[in-house]
Amino acid sequence: MSSSNPISKENISTSQAAVMVINYMLGAGILTLPRTTVDAVRTPDAWISIIVSGLIVMAAGWIVVLLCKRFQGKTWFQFVPEITGKWIAFILSLLVIGYFIVISAFEIRILAEVTGLFLLEDTPMWAIVLPFMWIGLYLTLGGINCIARLYEIILPITLVFLVLALMLSSTIFEMDNLRPVLGSGPMPVLRGIKPTLLSFTGYEIMLIATAFMKFPKKATRAVIAGISVPVVIYTFTVVMVIGGMSIDGVKTRTWPTLDLMRSFEVQGLIFERFESLLLVIWIMQIFSTYTVTLYAASLGWSQVFNKKFRPFVFALLPVIFLIAMIPKDVTEAFKLGDTVGYASVFLFGVIPLILLLVSLVRKKGATSK
Repeated sequence: MSSSNPISKENISTSQAAVMVINYMLGAGILTLPRTTVDAVRTPDAWISIIVSGLIVMAAGWIVVLLCKRFQGKTWFQFVPEITGKWIAFILSLLVIGYFIVISAFEIRILAEVTGLFLLEDTPMWAIVLPFMWIGLYLTLGGINCIARLYEIILPITLVFLVLALMLSSTIFEMDNLRPVLGSGPMPVLRGIKPTLLSFTGYEIMLIATAFMKFPKKATRAVIAGISVPVVIYTFTVVMVIGGMSIDGVKTRTWPTLDLMRSFEVQGLIFERFESLLLVIWIMQIFSTYTVTLYAASLGWSQVFNKKFRPFVFALLPVIFLIAMIPKDVTEAFKLGDTVGYASVFLFGVIPLILLLVSLVRKKGATSK
């Protein structure tokens, strides 16, 4: 790692790398995936599209870690010049940095939209976003080890309460809403692959995290585990949302998962309504995605220009804030998210495969198992 990087001596375990991938993936998709998938599939088979997309993303993640393991101890920004040369690597690095910046901006914009609608009505958007960004700045300055340790705390809380809330929605669950399976054949399932792929962005953090792993040879295990958990969570969420609200009910809701939580009550518990609880754990996941992408973008700048890490973290905050404020409404924010999702397919699905093949042909990097 670059000597100009003050966090270069940090390292993370295999489980921490997996947790980083999980927390990155479980962002805005928890609330929007049922609607976007159902819009594309238009049958109860949306959950099958999620499983198929998950398998595709696992293959992409496997390719990413194969590439990274050939250059152990180096991030994307450090090993790509060895494969392509300085100038092509510079362009690719800028694209990846730009991607992480826009993902950060998108996540905090969605946070502001949902929080302003359900929790803090009539609160100015900047008043929601800025405290969130500054807290994220504090964590990011601590480095990847601090980020990973916090994620290890956030993830179990998220999984327990999310699964609990979804299980309690079984009081309004109707199995008939999920039938017939493949009643219209496989084509609707295939149509649902594209929008579901966009919700599985997150495995690309291994382009950076692998360099910090104590045992980089276990990166494949980390990325497969990191993708598997969101696949299960997303599938379970979509099944429960469709089962509780039906296909027609899901298509007409902007935030169907939240609407599901608002559609039932459980008497006698501390929380009789669960949408606020779901929002709390969802905000923690948005925080995870925001901080890890802020970290990745800042680290990218510092390594591309061989400068110190901390100034770039501060410099990126106003940039992220301005990008987050560009969409005029939630519809434009969703379009921004779709655009970034399509870019991720090219940046982290196609380019790593090309670079892996080039590195093999040119015999760059070390052979790893």
